[in-house]
Amino acid sequence: MKTTISNGFLQATILHKGAELCSLKTLENEHIWNANPAFWSKHSPVLFPIVGTLKNNVYQFENNQFEMFRHGFARDMNFNLIFSSQNQVSFSLNNSENTFVVYPFKFELIVTYILENKKLKIQYNVLNLDDKKIPFSIGVHPAFSLKNDFKNYSLDFEFDEMLEFNLLQQDLLTDKTEKLQLIDKKMQLNYNLFRNDALVFKKLKSKTITISEYGKPFLIVNFHQFPNLGIWTKKDAPFICIEPWFGFADEILTSGNILEKNGIILLDKKSEWHAEFDIEIV
Repeated sequence: MKTTISNGFLQATILHKGAELCSLKTLENEHIWNANPAFWSKHSPVLFPIVGTLKNNVYQFENNQFEMFRHGFARDMNFNLIFSSQNQVSFSLNNSENTFVVYPFKFELIVTYILENKKLKIQYNVLNLDDKKIPFSIGVHPAFSLKNDFKNYSLDFEFDEMLEFNLLQQDLLTDKTEKLQLIDKKMQLNYNLFRNDALVFKKLKSKTITISEYGKPFLIVNFHQFPNLGIWTKKDAPFICIEPWFGFADEILTSGNILEKNGIILLDKKSEWHAEFDIEIV
């Protein structure tokens, strides 16, 4: 199932499975990747309750070991539609017998999409329904469709900074980093940038990134509340992912204790957590 919202400027369609944005378009252009499995079979999955990969796909909590695969389970589960209007829709995912097997916590995750003029606001609310703190990471993995040759696009950052990103090894984060100096705030895209997989930024001064085609901006991602970021594509794929995150993959020397995981959020019992970002069409 899917639900579509619109406001006269934009139309967004969200799958009930994973509460996943699968379309964001104007009258002229579609901006979300079509999930062609020849490259990548997702559009914009919600990453919860982990971002990235756990070491050996397991973690420990209270002397028990739990198995969980890359990016968590939310993206593969059916959400409940809890609110819908012409320009806004909300979905909810609650703990269940299935989630308890891999994540022994009581929670509710609410994902809300709101169209405001030429922006799509995406909000995340995590409710701790348990009698103890719950650990989680959360992020989003939107793939933005690119019509022309990859080399004709740039990512324009908010600040003219020296980018430093951590390298991945077998999907785990290493302490090795590389640096890339922006030129006039721009990262000109080329597939060689992603020869070692995603660029993972633990820290980034810029909180706004614009995608430009032939030097002309057409889409802006604003992620001021998110501390971490991933940028990714696949060889020859006609898309670029700009991924706001709270948290990231396990580090190679991780203890495996979920409460000690670098970047993890610990939410107090009976508390609520909120964050949002937006996608703006220029």
